[in-house]
Amino acid sequence: MRILVFSDIHGNAIGLEALLADVSGESFDQLVCLGDAIQGGPQPREVLAKLRELNCPVVMGNADDWLLTGQESGAENISDERRRKMDAVRLWSLAQLTAADLALIRTFQPTVEIPLENGRRLLCYHGSKQSFDDVILPTTPDEEVRRFLEPEEQTIYTGGHTHIQFIRHLGRTFHFNPGSVGLAYRHDQAEGAPYRTDPWAEYAILTVVRGRLSLEFRRAAFDVEQLIAVYRASGRPFADDMIHQYSMSP
Repeated sequence: MRILVFSDIHGNAIGLEALLADVSGESFDQLVCLGDAIQGGPQPREVLAKLRELNCPVVMGNADDWLLTGQESGAENISDERRRKMDAVRLWSLAQLTAADLALIRTFQPTVEIPLENGRRLLCYHGSKQSFDDVILPTTPDEEVRRFLEPEEQTIYTGGHTHIQFIRHLGRTFHFNPGSVGLAYRHDQAEGAPYRTDPWAEYAILTVVRGRLSLEFRRAAFDVEQLIAVYRASGRPFADDMIHQYSMSP
């Protein structure tokens, strides 16, 4: 079985198209999106149209939920200025979507389970299986990760949320993050320095065949200048903030 796992598109259809072009000609038994698909970027409508076309399961991410409800669940320390900007972008995003689009987002699930061979399964979520707000990083203490996931040997775990590709071993199983399709960035950037976003779409491929398991992390470069042009033409509030991040990309 071959599964394409991707996450955190954040309204960047150019990044999603780069991913799909990168796997063109390859076959998969299942595709799954781990959430935060729509909100943030300049192309919420285009991303949702592509997900509808792919017809794959999508996990509910914190940004997806916030887009629908306006209730921020995991960012108590946001400044008033940042909250003002976030609210403006959310209202703009909603204005790009139809009632049918919003109904589709409401079908996103807290978790998605994909059966594998020999009684194994892949459990998909955004932050953790308990909450889309839970943060799992390479540096998260082991006891905290285990508390979030309560790992079982026959289950492989995958989540997004933190926009970084990595794997965490949990005894005889593991958790992996495929990275971000639309907003990849490095977590080691200097605090207070200008923020930089990476010019590629990240994803992962999990393969399980006759008991043999492999996990591949990939990056697909996309046209940053094209994305910047889309931001400028979109009417999205505070587009210059995002353009600056991508303009700094290597």
